[in-house]
Amino acid sequence: MRIRYPNGVEVSGEVLEVLAPERIVFTYGYVSGTPIPPGGSRVTISLEPYDGGTRLRLAHEFADAAVRDQHVQGWRYQLAVFGNTVADEIHRDAAGVVDGWFAAWSLSSDEERAQALARVAAASIQFRDRFSLTDGLADLSAHIAATHRFMPGIRLEPRGQISHCQGTVLAPWVAVAADGQQRMSGTNVFVLGPDGRIESVTGLLNPAPVQ
Repeated sequence: MRIRYPNGVEVSGEVLEVLAPERIVFTYGYVSGTPIPPGGSRVTISLEPYDGGTRLRLAHEFADAAVRDQHVQGWRYQLAVFGNTVADEIHRDAAGVVDGWFAAWSLSSDEERAQALARVAAASIQFRDRFSLTDGLADLSAHIAATHRFMPGIRLEPRGQISHCQGTVLAPWVAVAADGQQRMSGTNVFVLGPDGRIESVTGLLNPAPVQ
């Protein structure tokens, strides 16, 4: 195999072993011969189940410690690329999950709200903001019911595009009154689990506008 990086550097190697889906072993070196000649080092990537996801272990064997140290940050970057690729696939419907969260807040029926929340959130979901400290779907649904009672007519609406990185989602929102006026705004920080459902939410309020 031969790869050219965006900076123009070319590397080459030979696949020595493939044991899907557990391990791949290959040689790694530079076409130029510096700092490692072709075939001059060996990389082993191992995968194993871990906590609802996958743990990746990477070993890059070198003959020279100084050359090894030159590659540490490069592998940190490459592992981030791997992680983002997997997370983007797992959470490809992150925007839909967030929309489902905000839609559930507008439901006044306890049964419908509970069902809507269960579709997008884990049973053990935690929710934290300036007005809330809830654990679990039942506690959260009861809290939302209280907002309907004490703040009638207020609804939460997502506003703008979400941002997603490795299972953490930032979603801006506004709180709109029955007369259509915006009462407050903020950003929710969602943490999504391996199954794509919400594990925790932290709500951050934007500062009130200066009058």
